[in-house]
Amino acid sequence: MSDDRKRTIEKRPWSITRRAVLASGSAVGALAAFGLKTPAMAQETTPAAPAAFLPRVLVSFAVNGVTQDIDLDPRTSLLDALRETIGLTGTKKGCDHGQCGACTVHVDGRRVASCLTLAAQVADREITTIEGLGDDEALHPMQQAFIDHDALQCGYCTPGQIMAAVACVHEGHAGSEAEIREYMSGNICRCGAYPGIVAAIRNAAQVMEG
Repeated sequence: MSDDRKRTIEKRPWSITRRAVLASGSAVGALAAFGLKTPAMAQETTPAAPAAFLPRVLVSFAVNGVTQDIDLDPRTSLLDALRETIGLTGTKKGCDHGQCGACTVHVDGRRVASCLTLAAQVADREITTIEGLGDDEALHPMQQAFIDHDALQCGYCTPGQIMAAVACVHEGHAGSEAEIREYMSGNICRCGAYPGIVAAIRNAAQVMEG
């Protein structure tokens, strides 16, 4: 480089080199990657708009013979209302997509997947959960049959299995092992206790129908 060129550069108050540009760009990229803001970015950012307001609804229904008046978000599922609001945790949350049957309860005597049922849909109806079938003094025949036939292992799916099994008998689908297996196919037992479940339903059906 000529002497005149060197003197010109030295007189500048600042100079920008290719290395400086690349370094500053990397620094800004790193800040953005970690969610940090440069002063310029902070000035340009505007607060997010508040979420849309959803009015709450008052829903009244009976659970195991007790009337429940609850104030809830209209999007609340029956499963979440039972577990989180009322405190009946016997009904289990499995897949939350209506595919495993762990959340099965009865609505007016018929089985439903409570994870797919809005709490607002069951207003003024009768809900029965596993807690409403029996008590420590007198178990329901289906509960006792599940114990007698070792129809469970980890027990997580058992409340839903029992609720579906009671409906299986009440709706007249316990005539044969094949019929029971078909009716209970929506209730998954990941432990594979199906032989015991079928045997328990056949045994309980005799007591319930006798």
